Amino acid sequence: MPDAPRSRLRTWTVRSRIVGLLTLLSLVSVIAAGGVAYLVDRVRVLEQVDANLGAALDSVRFIVAEQQWDSSDDAIRAIVQRLAPDDNTGSLGIVDGAAAWRPGIQPDVQLERLPGFVDRVVDETRAGEVVLGTYVDEGRSIRYLAAPVAIGEPTGEAPRAVFVTGYDVGAELAELDGAAQVFIVTALVATAATFGIGLLVSGRLLRPIRDMREVAERSSASNLSERVPVTGKDDVSQLASTVNGMLDRLGRSLDSQRQLLQDVGHELKTPITIVRGHLELVDPESPADVIETRELAIDELDRMARLVDDLRAAARLRDPAAFAVRETDVAALVEQIAVKGQAIEGADLDPHVEATPVVARLDPDRITQAMLQLAANAVRHARGPFAIGSRVRGTDLELFVRDRGPGVPDDLKAVIFERFRRGAAGGRGDGGSGLGLAIVALIAETHGGRAWVADAGAGSEFILTLPGAIVPRSSAEVERDAARTSPPSDRPASDRPAADDASADRQSADDASADRPPIEEQQWHRS
Repeated sequence: MPDAPRSRLRTWTVRSRIVGLLTLLSLVSVIAAGGVAYLVDRVRVLEQVDANLGAALDSVRFIVAEQQWDSSDDAIRAIVQRLAPDDNTGSLGIVDGAAAWRPGIQPDVQLERLPGFVDRVVDETRAGEVVLGTYVDEGRSIRYLAAPVAIGEPTGEAPRAVFVTGYDVGAELAELDGAAQVFIVTALVATAATFGIGLLVSGRLLRPIRDMREVAERSSASNLSERVPVTGKDDVSQLASTVNGMLDRLGRSLDSQRQLLQDVGHELKTPITIVRGHLELVDPESPADVIETRELAIDELDRMARLVDDLRAAARLRDPAAFAVRETDVAALVEQIAVKGQAIEGADLDPHVEATPVVARLDPDRITQAMLQLAANAVRHARGPFAIGSRVRGTDLELFVRDRGPGVPDDLKAVIFERFRRGAAGGRGDGGSGLGLAIVALIAETHGGRAWVADAGAGSEFILTLPGAIVPRSSAEVERDAARTSPPSDRPASDRPAADDASADRQSADDASADRPPIEEQQWHRS
């Protein structure tokens, strides 16, 4: 049943959630920082207003004390004229409860016009004390200082003259409020720009994830060829590469399953047809015919069993988990393969093993399986002596089986490792399934290398090339090997105890066996 169509409604995607949350956090952070700065500056402005009022009081006292005044009227007039008001301020001289003196220039705040202000100041200064207060009317706030001016000795009566100066607090804070408004507008614009840029950048960064979703929606068991485009070198791009690798593995697994079904259907059809045909034509009254048909059916069934085993082996080898790659002593491995190769029926193996003493990263069990497969192939087709060995080309390792047979024709060298390919001497009657060399090629490919065949004089050389498999040896290992192979000391052999020589030989043998990893014998399959 096909999958139900997915809804295309995209209201709150991961992208929008991330960008929206970060934008909201940025806006809250900016507003919080601006709000704190605004409150601090507001408090500073209010404190500065009180400080300026205090400075005005000091100036009044200085003017009164600098000379002898005839009357408080003269003193209050001089104070009002000398103390020029600042921005957003005003000053006033009150005499006998009425506004008498004003500054020579027009102040920003005309205190005498404030409703009830003069009467309020007169009442507050009736006791002769300096008053610092706040006048509020219709949303307008005036911070003022009222200082009585008296000449001569105190009489205990209400002062006749009062000097008043005040600041319009709203006007003083207007500049700060304007800056706050500009800050808020700038913060909103910057937040909007951050949101837009965040959407753009996150869209580009998260594009591989959308591509993955779209590719996953379009992928099916019948089509796994599409891959996610990979751009950049960030974590999301690496995720896209990982998904592509997963699709590659799934594709190979599906290809392997299809190939298995095709191979089973193709290769098992012939023996089943042969067995069925002979069973239908057998003469049950003829013992000889029955025996002949029985032997043929058993032979075909045995070949079917070998074919099924090889198919299962090939399917298992497509799983990377079936390989256990580790550092292996190549010389010891090749020697053990040669020993096992001698057990092949009809094997004429050269006793001299060409093996370079190196350490390589490989799966010794699978390499043993591949090399024994090549040895069995040489026994079957070359029908003569053959040799097993290894050699090193730079950091590449080559393992080979060299025979002296008729060789492989040039037109078959490129296809001989394909499934169910048989050489000119091969056929269904030789007991092979046609999968042996394909298994060898699969083992080499899983190691990152290849299997190929080359002419070798009078015969052929089947080679496994494993690129970069050689493990570089450390200087300590080189010195240790040099010490093991160095000539004996000048001391005569007769002077050394025989027991010491035997002990040294045993120790050398133990060291050599310890350096060689154990190789477990695995099942191998003939082609």
